[in-house]
Amino acid sequence: MNNKYLEELNPPQKQAVIHPNGPLMIIAGAGSGKTRVLTYRIAWLIEQGVDPFNILSLTFTNKAAEEMKKRIEKIIGPNARNLWSGTFHSVFAKILRYEGKVLGYTSNFSIYDSDDSKSLVKTIVKEFGLDDKVYKPRPILNRISNAKNSLVSHEMYNESPIFREEDAGARMPEIGRIYRTYVLRCFQANAMDFDDLLYNTNVLFRDHLDILNKYQHKFKHVLVDEFQDTNVSQYLITRKLSAVHQNICVVGDDAQSIYAFRGANIQNILNFKKDYPELVTVKLEQNYRSTKNIVNAANSLIKKNTEQLDKNVFTDNDSGKKIEVLKAASDNEEGRIISNKIFDSKLTNGLKNEDFAILYRTNAQSRAFEEALRKMNIKYRIIGGLSFYQRKEIKDLLAYLRFTVNQQDEEAFKRIINLPKRGIGSTSVAKVMVSAAESGKSFWEVICHANEFMTGAVVPKLLGFGELIQSYTLELEKDQDAHSLATHIAKTTGILRELYADKTVEGLARYENIQELLNSVKQFVDDDENEDKSLTSFLQTVSLYSTADADDEDGDSDKVTMMTIHGSKGLEFSHVFVVGLEENLFPSQMMLNNRADLEEERRLFYVAITRAEQDLTLSYAESRYNWGRLTYCEPSRFLLEIDEEYLDMPKDTKPTAKHFGNDSDVLRSFRSNDSGGTGSSNSTGNKMPPTRPLSSNTSAASKREQVINKLKPVSRAVPQVEHKPSTNFVPSSPSELKAGIKVEHAKFGFGRITAMDMMGNSHKATVVFDTVGEKTLLLSFAKLRAVE
Repeated sequence: MNNKYLEELNPPQKQAVIHPNGPLMIIAGAGSGKTRVLTYRIAWLIEQGVDPFNILSLTFTNKAAEEMKKRIEKIIGPNARNLWSGTFHSVFAKILRYEGKVLGYTSNFSIYDSDDSKSLVKTIVKEFGLDDKVYKPRPILNRISNAKNSLVSHEMYNESPIFREEDAGARMPEIGRIYRTYVLRCFQANAMDFDDLLYNTNVLFRDHLDILNKYQHKFKHVLVDEFQDTNVSQYLITRKLSAVHQNICVVGDDAQSIYAFRGANIQNILNFKKDYPELVTVKLEQNYRSTKNIVNAANSLIKKNTEQLDKNVFTDNDSGKKIEVLKAASDNEEGRIISNKIFDSKLTNGLKNEDFAILYRTNAQSRAFEEALRKMNIKYRIIGGLSFYQRKEIKDLLAYLRFTVNQQDEEAFKRIINLPKRGIGSTSVAKVMVSAAESGKSFWEVICHANEFMTGAVVPKLLGFGELIQSYTLELEKDQDAHSLATHIAKTTGILRELYADKTVEGLARYENIQELLNSVKQFVDDDENEDKSLTSFLQTVSLYSTADADDEDGDSDKVTMMTIHGSKGLEFSHVFVVGLEENLFPSQMMLNNRADLEEERRLFYVAITRAEQDLTLSYAESRYNWGRLTYCEPSRFLLEIDEEYLDMPKDTKPTAKHFGNDSDVLRSFRSNDSGGTGSSNSTGNKMPPTRPLSSNTSAASKREQVINKLKPVSRAVPQVEHKPSTNFVPSSPSELKAGIKVEHAKFGFGRITAMDMMGNSHKATVVFDTVGEKTLLLSFAKLRAVE
């Protein structure tokens, strides 16, 4: 037998591959070659005489399963095709097709996709006479899915006072009845949804021990990849299947468990040894992906988690560059700085677009980077989502704004006429168009005088829509600024209300996207360079972005990758930017209520760091717009948790006594915000989790204090009274400005330039203002008047 492949492995990898029998847990640190180990283990088992038909390999994606089969086939040949290998859902669907008749299903049962499930829920809601604005398919199906994955039947659900109370609190007390009817309708249709594939497999093995016994003896070896991502239902099935031979091998990394919102239970991997006292644990701790600085930085961060398996990831790679930490004045400037860095790196180092990745906490953050990259003519792709201006909710609100400005915009009209639903269907729209054509009038005129052209229940609905748009045009004629009018439209159309009511992860993302669009309108209004603050002017500007779809497949693979950190898991890039590292953004404000949630956020940051191979840059903004209000941001606590020796901190962020008082004041302030006991509040009023008190005479405390000093923005002190520009305020040309001279800014008042530099093609000035401290300004956006 040819097992030369074993020579490629380091000692722990080889130990995992040739483990003979019994329970095995492989703790695979980031970049440690876990896929290779899992693949080689299966190949080795087959070479030892285990029939491929007796091996069950479970993964989370079809792509991973296919890749594994191909790798094994290269080693042992076509025999690898006999493996039982695939995703949990595909493998259990196969078993249910063989055995589902005992549950009342035929072998050709249908599998409902998400659209099928939504359609069925909508039908049930309508039949029950419930308000479809309250009982929306997505949150209902989320609730049903969570129940099934926790093995809660519809009978158990309806008998539980806890579930009834939670549903009543969500103003949906009928979910239990919908759940029951949904299950019965699926059964009557000889159909299962994706969650049923797991739920019914559990029922099958629970109620039919003969079938369970059959598969327990069939699968002599059970292997599970990404074990940290398994939910209760998945783990119970694998436990039952491996109960006879006890040859269960799980591979995962607790430090990369980031899918609790999908039902993943980190306790499965943390407590695995309790279920298998004879467990052999092998730790793959050598990272082959990243530089020493990146690996060590990630280690220093994740050790702050209390719930974790002990391991020490290391690498023999070069030390590499320190991790650069960038401070930007705003989220828009953050986008410009990073796009400029990509542009400069390409020129200086001969890199391609595809060498770079920008990772963010939420999809809504993509806007600033998309706009900045487009201005630099840098191609990019959004992975796992649409370009910002191509997202449905963004196009919906923009269509309302367009139609407010131009009532002849037929495409905008068709998009918004029944959004949110107002009982005007496609048939009624067709009648409007026919009436317009026959009468020689515009369709807008027909809508505004619908009673003269049409009859029936649709007439008052069309008139109501016309009156709504007319109210917006009246506001437009008052020269109201774009942000005020856009916010008014978002609220009064019901778009905001509808998205706010959807409490699912997807619903929250869409709500955040609308918020980000309104933020961009506010930034447009506040930009001194835009003399025309009207909605019409804003739409002209945004059309440059919304008409070009950055996600078009043009055959060019050389694009910067942009994606959420959740979507980046399992991937790697040579140059990575992790952006938006601010309190309440990352960690998310919604994840600060308990330690478990905060530790998941820290694991998410760990995943982000460990995507980088050679170069990692972290960035944060000092300010962001939040529902039209400019809010000042604190650097993320996670930046403070990385050992300083691995970071290249901004040189201009270290405060002085002038801004923060003496050293004892700084230390006192730090302790009040980061000491143990009951926790304390940050600047936005959110409760901070308690941490271990620090002593002023320890080196750890001293180092941590230095890090805080370097990160803390010097411009935190906001003037109580906004500066009024001098009567003779006329911005000076950048060529007239130089370091050392006194200047005036229309908003920040008087200050002195300490440095002048170039950022891409723009002049950049560092100014220490009398009121707000140090600011770095791009002179193409911020105008300065030379005073001397």
